[in-house]
Amino acid sequence: MPDMYDPAPPGVGGRHAAPVSKVAIVGAAAAVLVLVGAVAVFAAGRGSGAGNGGDDQRAAPAAEATGTKAAQSAAGAAKPSAKPAKSATSAAATKKPATTAATTKPGGFKTTFYDSFDGKAGTGLDTSRYRYDTGPGSKFGTGEIETMTDSTRNVFHDGQGHLVLRALHSGDDPGSGWTSGRFETESSAFGAAKGGVVRMEASIQQPNVTKSNGAGYWPAFWMLGNGLRNGGSWPSIGEVDILEDINGRSSVFGTLHCGSNPGGPCGESTGIGSGERACAGCQTGFHTYAVEIDRSVAPEQIRWYLDGRNYFTLKQTRVDATTWSKAVDHPFFIIFDLAMGGGFPAAFGGGPNGDTVSGGQMKIDYLAVYNK
Repeated sequence: MPDMYDPAPPGVGGRHAAPVSKVAIVGAAAAVLVLVGAVAVFAAGRGSGAGNGGDDQRAAPAAEATGTKAAQSAAGAAKPSAKPAKSATSAAATKKPATTAATTKPGGFKTTFYDSFDGKAGTGLDTSRYRYDTGPGSKFGTGEIETMTDSTRNVFHDGQGHLVLRALHSGDDPGSGWTSGRFETESSAFGAAKGGVVRMEASIQQPNVTKSNGAGYWPAFWMLGNGLRNGGSWPSIGEVDILEDINGRSSVFGTLHCGSNPGGPCGESTGIGSGERACAGCQTGFHTYAVEIDRSVAPEQIRWYLDGRNYFTLKQTRVDATTWSKAVDHPFFIIFDLAMGGGFPAAFGGGPNGDTVSGGQMKIDYLAVYNK
């Protein structure tokens, strides 16, 4: 394991979190606020679909509060059920989609990193480009209940041009016994120089589960500031969540984490986000998720995209200049993971239960980084 991770128990926001001692006093209260925010958002009819938008076009502040994996794990994973988790239905391997990075690259960009995951079936990560993140989900500070492994049962190439993260369950208690996969790029040099733009993009099929059998599933494609590998702390070093979905909702959430925790200019541990956006067909097919950090405009911007459509834009002026610079104006490393349980699924009423299927797969068709 990289030494960047704190062995912190659940109760703190973010995929990587500060030690619990810093937020123990407010952890439970923040969890209640997140849950209240989620209820308020749904009452307001949030999540009406992706569309071109800016940071002033969100339906309500509550949409930001719930649009993040940093929902407090103090909300708790679902209580164990006496019923064992069901096995996922087998399906033929999905063929490589016709759309690739070569056909979607925006004009004016140069490719600085690309991987089409064309490894031999049953093989693991190319460790010259990636590193496994292993260990119990509790160490990530988000209330996850799975154990991340480097086994090819959980992380493998399918021989059809995809890298697969698979969540598996064993035993009779759906609240424990889960294994899954998480990995990050070896490089932590992906960023935009002053006056430039960087775009991180991946084609992904979310786990083919539904709200009725996918409680607790939490796929994510995101990135952390390289300062975390050099003694920096979350969330000041910056975290940009490009894709998150929970509980088979067929949705996408985009979020920036920054500043200090709890509270601070970014409202941690929830961050500033898009809220829930519809992602029709994202469980059954490949879709392109991307984020652009644009330092060529004033004010600077972060833009989130689904299938090439900009659905959320966050401007530098949303926070103070120092907070923005520390969170955004530097390189990042990229992470993929398929978690089970945790504060974010719980905030939407989900956690692995007796109806949650085992064997759900997050498939990655390609990862690309572009610069201009």
